[in-house]
Amino acid sequence: MNLNDTFQPTQGLTGCCISLLFFKQSCLFYVVNDKQRPKRQRWREMKPQPPLELTDIFIAVKTTGRFHKTRLALLLETWISKTKDHTYIFTDSPDEDVSSEGFNIVVTDCPPEHSHQALSCKMAAEYDHFMASDKKWLCHVDDDNYVNPGALLSLLEAFPADSDIYVGKPSLDRPMRAQEMLEGNKTRDVHFWFATGGAGFCLSRKLAEKMAPWASGPRFEQTSAVIMLPDDCTVGFIVERRLGISMVHSNMFHSHLENLLLLVPSDIPKQVTLSYGWFENKMNSVELKGVFTKDEDPSRFRTVHCLLYPTTSWCPVALKSALSWNQHVLP
Repeated sequence: MNLNDTFQPTQGLTGCCISLLFFKQSCLFYVVNDKQRPKRQRWREMKPQPPLELTDIFIAVKTTGRFHKTRLALLLETWISKTKDHTYIFTDSPDEDVSSEGFNIVVTDCPPEHSHQALSCKMAAEYDHFMASDKKWLCHVDDDNYVNPGALLSLLEAFPADSDIYVGKPSLDRPMRAQEMLEGNKTRDVHFWFATGGAGFCLSRKLAEKMAPWASGPRFEQTSAVIMLPDDCTVGFIVERRLGISMVHSNMFHSHLENLLLLVPSDIPKQVTLSYGWFENKMNSVELKGVFTKDEDPSRFRTVHCLLYPTTSWCPVALKSALSWNQHVLP
């Protein structure tokens, strides 16, 4: 993977180590105590971080009851079948059919509307459930996104461990401009980048912990009300305005609000998320020939899934002996 094409580099830790030794894959830092110099010296062992695994990623899918049989069913059949144990479905309606299949469904008290209050209510639930878990990353997607687990892992493991990372794709070509409500019915202009929830985004645990004063419990919805904008904008506001941490822009996340026909087929397996939907009065999805017709698979999610995982039981027999896309392009 070319990291420069994937994300913008972030500032690393600065400092000075007097001496660095490597022994049995552990880093030993030689620390000198000024008060005890030169009589005594102290050693402190720094253990390396274990490699990131897919199960370290808390994948949150936001949906609503009326899409359980359509949008959600498609995801359960395709990519969620590969990430079942660590994917959590946040909805507003119970569904015994989904629960009985062993999927993690979280029924919130949020209303089913598409208002910014309802959307922020579900995002608050996602945040709180992630913080109560032992996962290292929170990745949010919508119910019209296809997540490529291999590409997601490749992206996140490229970031330094224990860093403040907020990565996704903005829907605008400029920072968001908003009015922040202040005391005394006053307002002030604010601007910040945000990653559109329709393409998906990820937060590292270290950054998520710093967001707690504005995101935990009822605070996320309260923060959303301060700028009168929906959930994804609120995340960007907290990260960039409250914490002063810059969003990492990545072109590997995709929403239905962009022209998905522009994605070159050979690049599709490298993308973290895909989407589909109506755009400019036409069905907007990636262009892939074969496997299934557009009538059979208008989203192209089944086609993508069979090219990534050709041995899936419902994929065409002709694909089962072929190399998957994962074997061609992913580590």
